[in-house]
Amino acid sequence: MFPGIEERGKMRARNKYRRPTTFRCNAGSRLGLSTVVLGLIGFLAVLHLLSLLRDKALPDEETQLLIDQYPYFQELVEVEEEVFRIPPPRKRSARAMKRKPKRPTTLLEEFLDETSQLRHIFFPDMKTAVDPLKEVGNGSYYYYPGRIWLDTDGKPIQAHGGGILHDKNSRTYYWYGEYKDGPTYHAHKKGSARVDIIGVGCYSSRDLWAWKFEGIVLTAEETDETHDLYKFNVLERPKVIYNDKTGKYVMWMHIDDANYTKASVGVAVSDYPTGPFNYLYSKQPHGFDSRDMTLFKDEDGVAYLVYSSEDNTDLHIGPLTNDYLDVTSVMGRVLAGQHREAPALFKYQGTYYMITSGCSGWAPNEALAHAAESIMGPWETIGNPCMGGNKIFRQTTFFSQSTFVIPLPGLPGSFIFMADRWNPAELRDSRYVWLPLIVGGAADHPLEHSFGFPLWSRVSIYWHKRWRLPFK
Repeated sequence: MFPGIEERGKMRARNKYRRPTTFRCNAGSRLGLSTVVLGLIGFLAVLHLLSLLRDKALPDEETQLLIDQYPYFQELVEVEEEVFRIPPPRKRSARAMKRKPKRPTTLLEEFLDETSQLRHIFFPDMKTAVDPLKEVGNGSYYYYPGRIWLDTDGKPIQAHGGGILHDKNSRTYYWYGEYKDGPTYHAHKKGSARVDIIGVGCYSSRDLWAWKFEGIVLTAEETDETHDLYKFNVLERPKVIYNDKTGKYVMWMHIDDANYTKASVGVAVSDYPTGPFNYLYSKQPHGFDSRDMTLFKDEDGVAYLVYSSEDNTDLHIGPLTNDYLDVTSVMGRVLAGQHREAPALFKYQGTYYMITSGCSGWAPNEALAHAAESIMGPWETIGNPCMGGNKIFRQTTFFSQSTFVIPLPGLPGSFIFMADRWNPAELRDSRYVWLPLIVGGAADHPLEHSFGFPLWSRVSIYWHKRWRLPFK
C-alpha cells in the first residue's frame, strides 16, 4: 500500500496550498472579538468581490497571449449557449396512458427516451455526418460534437471509450477504442446494454481530424469460452502507451464477464502501433476489483494505472513496472468514497489534473475536475469544468462521459477533451464529443476546505456546436 493511505483524511489537511487563516484574540475581550468579527466580514466581502470578478471569466495573462497570437483562439473560450424547448406530449390512447402514464418531462429524460421528438438533436442522422473527404475549404477541420464522424473510408468511426497515442517516431496520432459495430442486447433482465466483444479498433491521423481505419488490432475470441476475450465477455476503455526502453506498444483495458463480476485489467503488447496486439493476461491490480480505467505516462517515463475500485467508491493509482506489463506493489487511494469513474488525466505546468464522471450507468451525469501536486495524491476537487450550453448540459457533461484528454503542442494550457455520448439503445451509434479544454485563470472553489486561496487553476471545457483548432 502507498504510505499514509490509512491517514488520507489527515493528508487532505496537510495540503500546503490551503493554509487556514488563524485569528488570535483574548477570549475575554469584547474589543478583540468585535475586531475579529469585523475583520471576518471584510474578508468575506473581499472574497465576494473576487468571486464576482472571477465569474466574468476575464482571460488571464497566458490566455490573452494565446488570443493575441491566434485570433481564432478567442472563439474557443467564448461561452456558447443552447436553448431547447421540450415538445408537447403526443396524443396517446387511454390504454397506452394506463400502461405508461408518465411521459418524459426533463431534457435528461428526453435524452434517455428512444422515442423522444428531440432524438435528432442528441443523435443527428447520417445526413449531417462529418466526412473528412467531402469537407473541404471553409468546412475543413471542424469538429461537430454529437454528429456521426466518418473515417477516410466513409464509415462511422468505432473507437468508443478510447484514448490517443501520439507516436513520435512517425509523427502520427493513433486513436484506439472499443469497436462496437454489433447488435445491442441485455445479457439478462437487469443487465445493462452491451455489445459482444469484437475487438479494439485503431485509427491513424496526422491532424486529429481525418482518421484512417488501421483495422481491429486486438480481436475477440470466437470459440474459447475460457478466454478473457471470448465474445460474450466485456472489453472496455482500451488505452495504449509506448515504452521507450523496450520499444513495445502496451495496451491496458478493462476486462470483465457478462455480469461484471470479474472486474479486472487486461494487458496486451505489440511491436507496432497498428498491431496486431498479443494478449498476455488479466488480473485484479493490487488485489482489488478494477472497472473504468486509464493510463498516464509522465514526463520521466514512469507510467501509471488509474482505476475505479472497491465497487466504484474509490479511485486507485499505482505506477507500472519498467516494462509497463504489470503494476508495482505501490498503490494509493484517492477521491475515497466519492464514487467517481471514467478518469482522464493530464498534466500542465507541474500540476496533475483529472476529469471524472459520476457512477450512473449509461445515463450522463456531472463531470468534476480534480488537481494534485503529486499524481499519488492527495487529489482535491476543484469543481464542474463544463461551461456553456445550458444548466442541464453542464450537469450532464454535455450529455457525454469523459474518456481522454489530448494535449495540444504549441498551445500552452490547451487540450482536447474527449468524451462518449452513449446511446444505450444502439451502442454502435454512440457519438463522440470533442471539445476545447483550457487550463488557466482563477480557481473554481476558493473556499472548499479553508480560508486559504488554492493555487489550482480553473479547468474549463467549452461547449460549441462547431469548432476547430486555432492553428488549422
